[in-house]
Amino acid sequence: MPRVAKELSALDVKRLQHPGRGRNATFAVGGVAGLMLQITPNNGRTWLLRVTVGAQRREIGLGGFPDVTLAQARERAREAKDQIRRGIDPVQDRKAAKAALVAAQRRGMSFADATDKYLAAKLDAFRNPKHRQQWQNTLQTYAMPELGPMLVDEIAVQDVLRVLEPIWQSKTETASRLRGRIEAVLSWATVAGHRTGDNPARWGGNLKELLPAAAKVAKQRNQPAVPVDDAPRWFTAVRAREGMGARALEFAALTASRSQEVRGALWDEIDLEAGLWTIPAARMKMDREHRVPLTPEAVALLKSLPRFEGCPLVFPAPRGGEMSDMTLSAAMKRLHAADVAEGGPGFADRVSKCPAVPHGLRSTFRDWVAERTHFPGDMAEVALAHKVGNAVEASYRRGDMVEKRRTMMAAWAEYLTGKDSDRANVVRIG
Repeated sequence: MPRVAKELSALDVKRLQHPGRGRNATFAVGGVAGLMLQITPNNGRTWLLRVTVGAQRREIGLGGFPDVTLAQARERAREAKDQIRRGIDPVQDRKAAKAALVAAQRRGMSFADATDKYLAAKLDAFRNPKHRQQWQNTLQTYAMPELGPMLVDEIAVQDVLRVLEPIWQSKTETASRLRGRIEAVLSWATVAGHRTGDNPARWGGNLKELLPAAAKVAKQRNQPAVPVDDAPRWFTAVRAREGMGARALEFAALTASRSQEVRGALWDEIDLEAGLWTIPAARMKMDREHRVPLTPEAVALLKSLPRFEGCPLVFPAPRGGEMSDMTLSAAMKRLHAADVAEGGPGFADRVSKCPAVPHGLRSTFRDWVAERTHFPGDMAEVALAHKVGNAVEASYRRGDMVEKRRTMMAAWAEYLTGKDSDRANVVRIG
């Protein structure tokens, strides 16, 4: 009968030492027949299981000590022996599992790689470089720390939730866009053959059941706007101010344009003779060319501006280059503060009571159209470069009503400058 090794304790195992001569030394630790601790002359320690597999004597490695404790080594030895009794070679089984994992990893694709390939495939769809950068930045900031190294076929609903939940309440709009972008990348990965099954970032019938609707979490706050009644007074104040920031605000008000469109305006986009400003699609939020009819007031403003050699910008920064958004914001704040300092009410939003911001001028224009005129609402939406109607309606409405809008913008300029008459209230544009 073979001798049964004494069952050593964890402390006994820790005290075992190489005898100082020869090569590797092995010590039976008991508990499981054939379980040994192998110690090298340099005091390296690993677990071995001496066992017969089929007709062959084998030494099966069970890991290093102390990463694998004595108790864990005994458990692994028992599992290996159980496999042998069921006719399985533990070593071959381990090699097969490792090979399958390596093969799966080679076939698979990480979320980070999928994002890069998706963006490369969709390059033509991202005509606006800023839109592409927003896509990349949002995913890089919020999704990549969790999902980046994961294989796309391993990403589940709970993984997507780990990304979205921390910002769903505080940055709802960003989180909602992020969800859509994750869904798009995973959808591409499915069609490309890198994953199967339902999209874990899908909203309907999926995340919708786990997250509150974005609209209920945080209703989008409107940008503080100058009240319609105060618009002429505000326009008089801005015209009295000096500086390129004030001129950019004046132009933004007359054209109902976004800050970024005004700040990036180029002289070669403007036809002063025709009174027309054509903004290319690459600079527009909706990625579509936008034509803006220029009123006599807007043309006069442009003609009064200095032109700097080698600078194509209409409203350059003092040191050259594009003016920052903060320049316009600061100019708006100064207008409000100056009016308050002179005993006036300032220029604050009627609802929020917050000082008006540059983007709010577009809301002022839209309120004026709705409350003070009979100009069609969809014509005002075109002036604001918003999407009008559904996709079918838009496909039939290819014109931009630029000449009809010229009449509307002229009436708006007259209102701002105090020259308006009752005609703006009775005009009907078919």
